[in-house]
Amino acid sequence: MLRLPFETITNLTASAEVVRARRYGLIVARESQLEAIHFRPWPKWISRLEVATIGRYVHQRAANDRCWLYYNAPLTAPGFLSLVYVISGKQTTWRTFRCALETLDEVARLRRAAAIVTDVSNPQISERNLKRSGWEPHCAHLPGRNFIKRFYGEYSTAADQETLASHKTTLPA
Repeated sequence: MLRLPFETITNLTASAEVVRARRYGLIVARESQLEAIHFRPWPKWISRLEVATIGRYVHQRAANDRCWLYYNAPLTAPGFLSLVYVISGKQTTWRTFRCALETLDEVARLRRAAAIVTDVSNPQISERNLKRSGWEPHCAHLPGRNFIKRFYGEYSTAADQETLASHKTTLPA
């Protein structure tokens, strides 16, 4: 089946085949709900310079409750997802951020991913908060703060998601 280079979905259940077929995506959550997943023909590449400049600029000036979460399913690591970049504004709530992460978990489930990996560059995101969301330290020999969320074929249920959502925490700047 021929796919367009850029594609957008708003319903994960109805578009499960598209999610399984596309490797690179941008999850957009707004006001604690999934707005869309925009698929891209190439991976999101990120640099520390972009985080320090553009990321901070957007965070300071974003005027609504929105979270953008970029993920890749690298060709070199089949069965894994990589959480590459998260952009949020000052007004982004914990629930909206959790919605984006839960959507990524659902993408992992649909793709039958073994794990999601990420490098956390924001020092205000604590290891305790990551652990509460199912993340654990990974690859201590590499530079940065690398974390992994393993699934082992067991994906969280709606009840687990409600328990996580009940934790009231503010999203770090």
